[in-house]
Formats: sequence, C-alpha cells, structure tokens
Amino acid sequence: MAKRSGARSLRVLVAGGGVAGQALAFWLTRAGHRVTVVERFPALRAAGAQVDLRGQGIEAVGRMGLLDAVRGKLVDEAGVAFIDARGKARATIMANTSGRGRQTLTSEYEIMRGDLVRILHDATKDDTEYVFGKSVDGFEQDEHKVVAHFSDESSGEFDLLAGADGQGSRIRRAVLPKGFDPYWRTGIHMAYWFVPRIASDSNIRDTCMVPGGRQIMRRSHNPAETQVYFVMREESEEASAIHRAPVERLQEFWADRFRDAGWQTERFIAGMRASPFFYSQEIVQVRAGTWSQGRVVLAGDAAHCASPYSGMGISGGLVGAYVLAGEINRHPDDLPTALAHYDRVLRPFVNAIQGGVNPRLLRLGMPMTRRAIDAFQTATALACFLRVPDLAARLSKEDRGGDWRLPAQPAPVGAGWAPGGCGGCPA
Repeated sequence: MAKRSGARSLRVLVAGGGVAGQALAFWLTRAGHRVTVVERFPALRAAGAQVDLRGQGIEAVGRMGLLDAVRGKLVDEAGVAFIDARGKARATIMANTSGRGRQTLTSEYEIMRGDLVRILHDATKDDTEYVFGKSVDGFEQDEHKVVAHFSDESSGEFDLLAGADGQGSRIRRAVLPKGFDPYWRTGIHMAYWFVPRIASDSNIRDTCMVPGGRQIMRRSHNPAETQVYFVMREESEEASAIHRAPVERLQEFWADRFRDAGWQTERFIAGMRASPFFYSQEIVQVRAGTWSQGRVVLAGDAAHCASPYSGMGISGGLVGAYVLAGEINRHPDDLPTALAHYDRVLRPFVNAIQGGVNPRLLRLGMPMTRRAIDAFQTATALACFLRVPDLAARLSKEDRGGDWRLPAQPAPVGAGWAPGGCGGCPA
C-alpha cells in the first residue's frame, strides 16, 4: 500500500466482493486508503458463467497490471455458430483476434467469472480487509461519517460506504427516492448452468434458435464442462416473478418452457439438477438518476448494470470502479466533489454502453416463427460468406464503449507506474 504525500487516508466500506467491489478496493488501497469489503456469501463467490472484456474494460485491466494474469485464464472460444435444429452450422462469426477494431460476438478476452474474481482477489487480499458471510443491512450518516449496521448486529463507522452489491442492490434502495423503479426491462429472460462436456462440444459457441422467441446456447470452457443457456422472450408477470423462486421451481419452469425445443434439449434439461449451480435472471438495465447520497455511493451493476446483451457488463464495472476510485483519490478531503465528478465523468460512458442495447434488435435475433428463423440464418450465412462481420469488426474505429477515454489515475508516490499508463494493454 502506497499513500500519496499529504493526502488524507479514508476508511472505506465496500458492500459486495464481486468484480466491481474488488476493483474499487484495488485502486483505493493503492492510494493509501483503508478498505474493508463485506460479502454476504460465506466465501469468495468465484462461480458463475463466462464473461468477457471489451474496449475500455481491457484497458482498465491493463492499467491494473493484471492483463497477463487474465490472458493466462482465457477460455478458448474461437467464434459463434448459428445452428439449425439438427446441430448443423448455418453461419459462423469468428472472434476478431487482429488486435484492431472491435470485438465480435465472441471477445478475444473470454474468461470465466470465477477466474476473474480470483485474479482480483489475489491482487487485493494483502491490502484489503475481507469479511465473508456478512452484509450491510442498513446505515445512517451525517456530514462527518457513515455508520453501517451489519447482518450480525454489529456496527462500524466509516468515511464512505460504496454499494457494489449487484443488480438487486440493497444499498441502492436506500439511496434512491422511495418507490423509484431503477429497472429498464427488455422482455427477455435467461437461465444458465453447467453440464458434462461431450466429444461433439467444440470451442465454437453454438446458438440454436427455437420458434416462440427462444434460444439455446452451448459453450465449453474446459475439458470437463459445458455451459448451457436457455433464453426466451416473454413479458408475463409469471416470468418476471419466477427468478425469486426456489431452484427446484426455477428448473421446473425452464424445463417446461423448453421441453419441445429439440436439438440437445433433453441432454441439457437432464443435466440441470446435477449442475454445481443454476442461475436465472430477467435481462434488465439499472438506470439511476443519481449514484450517490451524502457519504454513500453506488458502483458496478448496483449503479449502472448494462445487461449481458451490452457485452460491456464486466467492462463497465471495472471502468466504473476505476473512475470512482480516481475521483476519491483526487479529492479525499472533499467527497461531495469527488462523487459529483464520478457521475459527470462516467455518465457519458454508461449512457453509451446502455444505449447500445436495443430491444427491437434483440427480438430480431429471437424470431417467433420457423420461417423467420430460416430468414435470419440465411441472411447471416450470406453476410458471413461475404466476410461482412469480420471486415466490420476490423475496420471499426471503436468498440462498444464508443470513443470515451479512461482518465488518468492519480499515482501513489513510489508506486512505480505513471498516470494514464496501461501496464500491458494491447497495442
């Protein structure tokens, strides 16, 4: 831990030990602040499905000096195939590995969420206090401090509370006006889990469209396991409420919705109960008019979840943590200014990545009829034959985050890196 000369050391509580929370701890501890991360799960939550890094997210990891560690854990996913009901590829879009332009449907930086969480934990555990099996149940604040009340009935006093507790954030409910709904819904739902890998599971992600606005995706991340995704269009109260049900009820719901879907559905449904985890969610964005209140601030998905279809969820969390820490490190004696600058600097980036999600375009990729599916696959096959996706990616001047640039980080004295450096970013 290196403290900047003359700067005040803050006592910061981070609620949530995921990607954004740990990235925030990384940057704050390197400026000499004392950071405690509380995570409601009893151990590091190093599980979950495959995620990716794109655009400014790659640069943020590079500035942390962790890009080589990430490269060492990348998943071998060469591209995405759109297949028919028999499993035959009709069109395949390969990853852009040229180092230029933008990433395609598959990023050059695909990694399992658990591996990324472990990399961040290894980079922060020596300087950060981690407390597992504990959550922030409430807080009160004044102009000098914030007092957090924990699930074990203890309390603690801090200079700043950062809510990095995810899409369903408890901290956000206390920050936003009562009755405010932060969720922008796409009308799409998703479940995913793992099944044993078989010989035909390749390093190409398979996407099978099913009539009724449904999709089945299969991608394999190691020699033993394959990820399964069921995705559907549905705007019913049942679909929106089901994600809060017990796992057994969730599995029954998804099996019923896909039992007639064909392809390898029987195999995938059969593997549900033996999977090490099962996750079900409604695809939403979090759109909040404010990210802070006094000495409490939101970060990552709690502040600005962009949804999986943005391709920038993980990258957005890493970038947001970088910007928030940078502003705190610039203004440790003036938190209102720091948090106002955080909003002003980051908001254009968040607007860009959230604005890239268009429900109408998403619905085009989830056709309702067999005829519409055939038309989509024919058009995609022709585009791939003409190399349109490859050329569009390579010739693009910017990735999904647009032309927004990461600001320079104030460098701790003696930390050995220069503000704005990229520590291993691709050229």
